[in-house]
Amino acid sequence: MKRLQWPRWMPVDPYILLLLGTVGLAALIPARGAGADIASGASTGAIAFLFFLYGARLSTREAMDGLKHWRLHVTVLACTFVVFPLLGLAFRGFVPVLLTEPLYQGLLFLTLVPSTIQSSIAFTSIARGNVPAAICAGSFSSLAGIVLTPLLAAALLGGSGGGFSGGSVGKIVVQLLVPFVAGQVVRRWIGGFVARHRKVLGLVDRGSILLVVYTAFSEGMVRGIWHQVSAARLGGLLVVEALLLAVMLGLSWYGAKALGFGRGDRIAIQFAGSKKSLAAGLPMASVLFGAQASLAVLPLMLFHQMQLMVCAVIAKRRSRDAEVRAEAAVVDRGGRSRAGVG
Repeated sequence: MKRLQWPRWMPVDPYILLLLGTVGLAALIPARGAGADIASGASTGAIAFLFFLYGARLSTREAMDGLKHWRLHVTVLACTFVVFPLLGLAFRGFVPVLLTEPLYQGLLFLTLVPSTIQSSIAFTSIARGNVPAAICAGSFSSLAGIVLTPLLAAALLGGSGGGFSGGSVGKIVVQLLVPFVAGQVVRRWIGGFVARHRKVLGLVDRGSILLVVYTAFSEGMVRGIWHQVSAARLGGLLVVEALLLAVMLGLSWYGAKALGFGRGDRIAIQFAGSKKSLAAGLPMASVLFGAQASLAVLPLMLFHQMQLMVCAVIAKRRSRDAEVRAEAAVVDRGGRSRAGVG
């Protein structure tokens, strides 16, 4: 039986429909109480399983090569903690035309948050980029954010600033590093099986992102932060954030090209260098903004949803481009072979 495929002429990617459906589900039936705990636990488990599979699939040599790719990591850190904050400062010009002062403070705060890990790696994998480098770049960004985000927030937001606790570092280690190392340990026994069943890894990639979207949007619905800003201001915020994301996606992609990085590295830089972590930002905001934290994280929550949806489209396009290039290379080699025979 022939497998049904999404028509190529359709303007909407099916995965975007899944993301929108997940947002709609969270709006109609947000996770509350025990349900929120279950959703959070499921998301954590999916992400841990994702890293276990990456560890089982990647050879130790590939992982070490990614770790040694210091130019890429410096580029991602510069995007996350230098370029993003500079743009945040420049965007103060949108106050009060498009943004209120509290919304701008939230926007500036989101530019100081470290990059995501799981979604950056997932999209890099979908786009067929340098996954080992993306793993290291995202992890380095999160660890650097433990120190840099509180310092930048204290300097630019004028507050006392707050930081992550030692337990937060332990959470990163337990949720990400331990599963990856476990995958590396058992790779000699299950690595071949994982390599032959890449669709399983793809399902975990997409499924983990859907769980993160549902959990994050549910929390926003439960907190009621969507009712604390007018529709006009919300529209203005979305316009500003779309501009911010577009600028960062362009700078990270073409800037990496100007620095001489190859296609796989450029993909890792674009996805790791253009994202902001909601998971890291929420606890930080509660310390920095106190009672106003719910409104302050609104820009971060909206940006988080936007970056997932936009990057899902980009990742799929990069994947199709890779397929076209691979097919062209095969055709070219076949033509040369026939020419040699003739």
